[in-house]
Amino acid sequence: MSARSGYSRARSALAGGAAWIVLALACGVVIVPLVFMLGSSLMPSYEVMKMPYGWIPQAWKWSNFQQALAGNDGQWIYLRNIANSLFVSLTIAATTVVLSASVGYGLAKFKFRGRNAVFMAIMATMMIPFETVMIPLYLIVVKLGMVDSYLGLIVPFLMNAFGVFLMRQYLLGFPSEILDAARIDGCSEIAIFRRIVFKNSGPAAATLAILAFRQQWDNLLWPLLIAQREEMKTIPAYIVKFAAEKNADEGAMMAVAVIASIPVFALFFTLSKYFLGGAAVYSAGKE
Repeated sequence: MSARSGYSRARSALAGGAAWIVLALACGVVIVPLVFMLGSSLMPSYEVMKMPYGWIPQAWKWSNFQQALAGNDGQWIYLRNIANSLFVSLTIAATTVVLSASVGYGLAKFKFRGRNAVFMAIMATMMIPFETVMIPLYLIVVKLGMVDSYLGLIVPFLMNAFGVFLMRQYLLGFPSEILDAARIDGCSEIAIFRRIVFKNSGPAAATLAILAFRQQWDNLLWPLLIAQREEMKTIPAYIVKFAAEKNADEGAMMAVAVIASIPVFALFFTLSKYFLGGAAVYSAGKE
């Protein structure tokens, strides 16, 4: 019996050690590019390209960040592009959370004919690549006169099917007894949603907000079509333009990437406790 117990403990220790090794490798895959980006942003271009690569700058070049913000032409357009990305991404994140929560609440807590068919139809749109509808969507935006405007950048992405799915799955587990009690007390459905349902959907709402913000923050293809003027471009378009210019050095390009990463990290760490609390949202609730 003791031999079997010793074997079990050894196997458990071996499994735990293997798990830690896999976790360390995964962390390395994620962290090493970030360390490279941060270190390179403070190096002259010749240090970035030198082999073997030195992880610590020998000559700290803080002017890379000034060049990143000012641009190679010295117009400081990057500040306007950052503001554009912040406005567009925050607006889309907010509307995605509110509208997806509304639709998800209706699909989770209201029984009506064709409810499952509606939900499956919404889910089916997730199978359609954006490139398939991009040209028709662009033509609609052109016809409505929304090219080179915030409306053109925002309206096509006000909500998405994944957000509806996420909020529905979360709200399926929300106690219906609380909603019934509120109705008996005379609360309207709008008040129930605003004061009870939405206020208690923090984990799912924070998860969706972070994902929606990051998706739009990294969106390159659509802004390239819609934003024609430099003043209306977003961060990804600026990065492409900056990297394509002949006189851009590698250190400054890394500085551009570091600046572009700051808002995403700030949002994640601000909402991290809600985001981590919503990690099990996908499996929440059953009909």
